[in-house]
Amino acid sequence: MICRRPARTRIGERRRPVRFDVGSQTLSTLTRQTQGASGDLGALIKQLIAAAQPLEGRFNGAGKAAFDSFKARSDEITADLNSSLSAILGGVHGMDTAFIQGETEMADNSRTGLGAANFDAARFGTRG
Repeated sequence: MICRRPARTRIGERRRPVRFDVGSQTLSTLTRQTQGASGDLGALIKQLIAAAQPLEGRFNGAGKAAFDSFKARSDEITADLNSSLSAILGGVHGMDTAFIQGETEMADNSRTGLGAANFDAARFGTRG
């Protein structure tokens, strides 16, 4: 998926709308890559907690309370992130299905229109 938008506009210039170029496999690839990343979220959160462990004694007040809360809720946070990611994947899958169906329908409609077209009527020839 490529997003094309000018970096900056001049004063008084109207911004052009964002244009997305989506290839036929873009959303399928995005879904596959995102599914792989979802399994890593829990491990990354646990690594973050382990990496911050040496700093634990240095926190005081609100910082200590926030860190302790994060540590205690790490499984809940991981589940929430995975749930959100699953919802995103569901939306991407729905978009992929819609694009594929739209592409198929467009091709079918084009073939139907092509079959019904009278190309002989459009020929320009000499009359004699």
